Amino acid sequence: MSLQSKIENKLNEALKAKDKKTYSTLRLVIAGIKDAMIAKKIKDKQNLPDNDLIGLLKKMVKQRNDSVEAYKKAGRQELLENEETEISIISQFLPKQLTEDETKRICDETIKKVGANSIKDMGKVMGALKKEYSDVLDFSKVSQIIKENLK
Repeated sequence: MSLQSKIENKLNEALKAKDKKTYSTLRLVIAGIKDAMIAKKIKDKQNLPDNDLIGLLKKMVKQRNDSVEAYKKAGRQELLENEETEISIISQFLPKQLTEDETKRICDETIKKVGANSIKDMGKVMGALKKEYSDVLDFSKVSQIIKENLK
């Protein structure tokens, strides 16, 4: 079953259960999927490829994380909770991210493998990591780890 089908099934379940928060969030996801399908000229009967869909979901989570930071600074607790709920709903369809320790280990291994020894080599390291681990790494953390290791 494709990821898009899983999202549509979850939306139907939420509608039947009258889970307003879940179905409103999943409707936003479905709207984003439809926009992406239009942009890629994919017909209605076809599904958006899972790789594209994962990228879309990551983008949606990132937008909400940015909003969370803004709401924390502004002291808007109810809006903060709303965004965090949406993040948890969307995140259930994303592949599990690696832990901080696993991320550091993979970064260290890749730095050695690529032979990077200065910050100028950061692009090579990031490219290698994106090629192999694009679905399971949080690249904002990766960037910080690489910068620390390549000072």
